[in-house]
Amino acid sequence: MVLSVSAVLLLAIAVFLLIRNGSLTTGPALAAGGLGFFLASTGLATPINETLTALADLVHQLSI
Repeated sequence: MVLSVSAVLLLAIAVFLLIRNGSLTTGPALAAGGLGFFLASTGLATPINETLTALADLVHQLSI
């Protein structure tokens, strides 16, 4: 759960900064958010979650 909150917070900050900088407009940001929302309810949610968890574990092992 901590990983999910951290990833969501990091991505939210990144999107906010991109919108504020003008690199990303509001329309594409909303489209990407909607895609993520609907993707989470498909069968791809589990493999994506497992891949991100494995990647986080790898980063954690490398940083020690």
